[in-house]
Amino acid sequence: MSVVSRPLNDEEVYSEMNKMVAFIRQEALEKAREIKVKADEEFNIEKAKLVRQESINVEEQFQRKVKQAEVKQRILTSTLINKSRLQVLQARQEMLETVFSDAQQALAKVPEDKEKYQKMLVQLCVQAFVQLNDRRVNVRGRKADLDVIKTAVEEAVAIYKKDGKDITATVVEDSPLPDSVLGGVRVSALGDRISVDNTLIARLELSSDRMLPQLRNTLFGQSPNRKFYN
Repeated sequence: MSVVSRPLNDEEVYSEMNKMVAFIRQEALEKAREIKVKADEEFNIEKAKLVRQESINVEEQFQRKVKQAEVKQRILTSTLINKSRLQVLQARQEMLETVFSDAQQALAKVPEDKEKYQKMLVQLCVQAFVQLNDRRVNVRGRKADLDVIKTAVEEAVAIYKKDGKDITATVVEDSPLPDSVLGGVRVSALGDRISVDNTLIARLELSSDRMLPQLRNTLFGQSPNRKFYN
């Protein structure tokens, strides 16, 4: 027996449409919720990435600034230490120059005592004769010392000849040494090609070079950075 379908009336059609609309709406709401949940998750993930990256950037910038500050501090400290060292070295150099200046002024007064000065000239001449070891030498000194030099040269020649050596020493008068040498003699040989500078200023400079380390220790003490001592 066959069932004959009848057409839906208006109320039934309306009811079916409402069901379809409700179903579609429910599907849409669920889909929207899924999209929102997924979007929130992606947003939170991306947000976490951005926050983490920004934190890393901030930390890197902070570390760079810390390192820059440390470098600047080291440079400043080194600059101040070097400046302080230079000031100390300058003060020490000035003190040494004062010592040598005082010594130079004291040497300038040596020729005032004629007797002692003549004995010194004799010793300086003999020393130069021995070093040159030549039979003919020229002796030069300051113009103001010519008379005392002549006497000293005669005595020095006599002393030198006691060892059985012969020598002729000529005091050169036409080209005296400048007053800046403070005194003493300059003895030359072989046509003035070689010479021994025994002027007082030359002796002071030689003594200054030799005594400088000892003088530094006396004035300033031993350097803490020095590991070896003679």
